[in-house]
Amino acid sequence: MDEEEIEKAVIAYLKKKGFKQTEIAFQEEQQQTKNTSSNSSANSQTDPDIAKHILSFSEPENVPAQYHDGYSKLRSWTYNSLDLYRHELLRVLYPVFIHCFMDLVAKGHIQEARTFFNSFREDHEMLHLRDLQKLEGVLSPSHLEEMEFAHSLRQSKVSIKICQYSYELLLQYLHKTQSITILGVINEHINFQVSPGQPSSISEDAEVVTLVGSGQDATNLINQKEIHWGLLEDSLEERLEKAGSVPSDLEKVDGDNKEGELDETKKRAVEGGKQGASLKKLKKDKVVGATGKAARTETTSVPAAPRVKPELALPVMPSEVEQSILEDLRNRVQLSSVALPSISFYTFVNSHNSLNCSSISHDGSLVAGGFSDSSLKVWDMAKLGQQMSNSSLQGENESAPGECMLGANGGKRSYALFRGHSGPVYSCSFSPLGDFLLSSSSDSTIRLWRTNLNANIVCYKGHNYPVWDVKFSPVGHYFASASHDRTARIWSMDRVQPLRIMAGHLSDVDCVQWHANCNYIATGSSDKTVRLWDVQSGECVRIFIGHRSMVLSLAMSPDGRYMASGDEDGTIMMWDLSSGRSVTPLVGHTSCVWTLAFSCEGSLLASGSADCTVKLWDVTASTKVLKTEENKTGSANRLRSLKTLPTKSTPVYALQFSRRNLLFAAGVLSKGA
Repeated sequence: MDEEEIEKAVIAYLKKKGFKQTEIAFQEEQQQTKNTSSNSSANSQTDPDIAKHILSFSEPENVPAQYHDGYSKLRSWTYNSLDLYRHELLRVLYPVFIHCFMDLVAKGHIQEARTFFNSFREDHEMLHLRDLQKLEGVLSPSHLEEMEFAHSLRQSKVSIKICQYSYELLLQYLHKTQSITILGVINEHINFQVSPGQPSSISEDAEVVTLVGSGQDATNLINQKEIHWGLLEDSLEERLEKAGSVPSDLEKVDGDNKEGELDETKKRAVEGGKQGASLKKLKKDKVVGATGKAARTETTSVPAAPRVKPELALPVMPSEVEQSILEDLRNRVQLSSVALPSISFYTFVNSHNSLNCSSISHDGSLVAGGFSDSSLKVWDMAKLGQQMSNSSLQGENESAPGECMLGANGGKRSYALFRGHSGPVYSCSFSPLGDFLLSSSSDSTIRLWRTNLNANIVCYKGHNYPVWDVKFSPVGHYFASASHDRTARIWSMDRVQPLRIMAGHLSDVDCVQWHANCNYIATGSSDKTVRLWDVQSGECVRIFIGHRSMVLSLAMSPDGRYMASGDEDGTIMMWDLSSGRSVTPLVGHTSCVWTLAFSCEGSLLASGSADCTVKLWDVTASTKVLKTEENKTGSANRLRSLKTLPTKSTPVYALQFSRRNLLFAAGVLSKGA
């Protein structure tokens, strides 16, 4: 009976594949063996494993059951594995799950695919909710080709890091249980990066599962390209150092700086007033000893960055502006782990959930907000301070109830209203000097505004879908944008068409950031990757893989060597641009990280989140460990959280360090207050 079943299975398989000549030859051979009784008796002893393997191809009606049972058994075996290996083996489940689902859809078993998807989706919702929401829309085989996310998954392999022991355990299980279907899925869609020795630490697995359209080999090839991460030649900082005007560390370090939201009168003050007040306090509370030494080592580490030539034609800076910046640099407060910055927090109230974004000028004198009603509003802190010298900024005076932030004084507005967009404003960015303001909107346009004229100058059209982010370059004149059309674009103020288009992300480009030397831009995407692009060539020169949700914020260190990125889950990753590898994850936020900012000397990183906190992180300690310990030794490589500054109920939208190292923050008061 078994021989007949095997014969029928082979013939059915050959017919299905269209191998007519092979089918005829096989039937003739079978006829000859039946005519010869001796041969027939000899061939009746068929290897049971081979028979089972052949029969697995013969029952197409059982395909859904094979996928469901195979995955269910793999899942049970994984969860019952030893604790030492379980966290590595669990990495295999998600890729197997999504590919089993897509294979069922591709074979036309739509109802069974939905049942399979709904049965096991809860296992993966915590880490992969957005991916599951996309795949939930796959309802026919044609959708697998039409949906780019699903198509890219099926065309590429998933890279999983796993130790030798875990890998051998998995193979042993698959062969022992004869899970041919699951083995086929793993063989076709998963690429294992097997490392010798024991499993890696659970906390160190930032890059263990990679779901990217380009394979791991292509990513490694891109990350081998040479980049020049240094600072621009003949920068103002370099001139200041050559002139010998670098401020004394002992004068600029304060060990007992007050952090947090300043009182309301400080909020109303202009940058000069705020900075002057903080400097007076700094000079009163001088720190000596270890603090001074720590600050000295940080200041001497900055010139170590190599100097590079600009790839863009840089604008000429007016001499009076240059003198103003040099004055700020001379009076810069040196920050460290024992000298934290003062923070000025601007709170938007009565916004009625319409505020989408906020931006603060470099000196803190201007604050802009983009709203859902397509408007852009700019507040001048100096004028606001004059109008409301004896009242709170929180709208508790005799302000008109309809105004959105900082109150309004009767019929007279306390802000400049910019109208021009035809959709919600999602991003705004001040130029380095504060004389221009960019805004981007769901109407797919970018607008340039002149702050002293309160007028729209240019409307830039090029994107086809909503523009999520826009950023001025560190030198002004050039700016970059990020859009739902999966591209980032480089623009200059004097041209209405983009200079470069950066295409390569598999999903929305959610945020963009310039490198300190203006030769590169970084983009963060919903495809969970960060890419670094060469501005001159438009090529991608680095792909940073490690986030497990969409990337929402980026920041570049002042020396250009490191980059920080924040995601939807609240994780912040620190990256080394030259190697393309993660330095360390920063874990502490419990919700989306919407904004990041490095202090001017690069020793501190500030992060603002939807969890209503600002966190300060010690960057210097981590980079020193990285230089001395190239091996991954676990928690020793982690950045230290220096301080958490909670607000009452204000998600943090924007962070900005002034040139004198005062930290400005902005957020909107939520209803829970």
